[in-house]
Amino acid sequence: MYTATDKRCTLSELISHLKTGDCLAIGGGLSCREPMAALRELIRAGISDLTVIGSAHGIDVDMLCGAGVVAISGESYVGFEHDFGMAINFRRACESGQVQARDNCCYTLVQQLRAAIMGLPFMPIRSVQGTSFMALHSEYKTMICPFTGDELVLVPALSPDVALLHAHYADNHGNLYIEGAPVADMLFAKAAKKTLVTVEKIISHAELVQKGITIPYFYVTALCELPFGAHPTSCYPLYAYDRKHTQHYHHCAKQGAASFQADYLQPFVYDCASHDDYLARVGASRLSELQNWQHDWLRCYE
Repeated sequence: MYTATDKRCTLSELISHLKTGDCLAIGGGLSCREPMAALRELIRAGISDLTVIGSAHGIDVDMLCGAGVVAISGESYVGFEHDFGMAINFRRACESGQVQARDNCCYTLVQQLRAAIMGLPFMPIRSVQGTSFMALHSEYKTMICPFTGDELVLVPALSPDVALLHAHYADNHGNLYIEGAPVADMLFAKAAKKTLVTVEKIISHAELVQKGITIPYFYVTALCELPFGAHPTSCYPLYAYDRKHTQHYHHCAKQGAASFQADYLQPFVYDCASHDDYLARVGASRLSELQNWQHDWLRCYE
């Protein structure tokens, strides 16, 4: 339980809680509310050999694979949906053996997190029966249910070393408000040993209570205010998904590992000493378009 009354810190201080070899749960999903600024800082900090877990993800996990910081992927999906298709860096890393793929399914992950939250060593499930998931996970076991005689799969509790989330609003104490679907963020925060959060805006406790508390302060270890901290993913309703930026990213990845390093990671990660530098590189006019997506939605998705 984390009870400090003021958990605000810098981005580098936030990421200093992460260590090489950690199991990292990444919040958000697909192209929505992923902690992209924190992940760019993680890469700059030289943290590596990570095990990443999550539900359905995209540019976040793909970027980490392209930067060579992932050792094991326990994701249920990594891709760009119908828009750009395959996650190229992720696929390249898995096929080359750089990343060990231990694919999971969303429901299995949820049950493993629930087991950790409830202090149980495992959880029985049915969801992977009849699939090849068992071959990817030697830690899964089977048993005959003493009540029904059915065969069940037992999956161990999963407590990530760190959960890395991005929220809409927080107070100094670390109470969080997430607008819209929280995906697995609430489970990550409860199951992880540490929960690190970037947030669009820190507001007063009274304002936060009016909005509602999605995740209470005692799960949150440290907090950093970072407007546009999820870019190029969306943080609705504050700003839209940046399709133009993602298209450039995907093009660089498609040209090969060397091109991705030179044409994307170098200018947008390594050459940006701070989040403000990154936002300046994206451009104020583009960020304004994304903020005004409700009035100019066509331009946002060009």
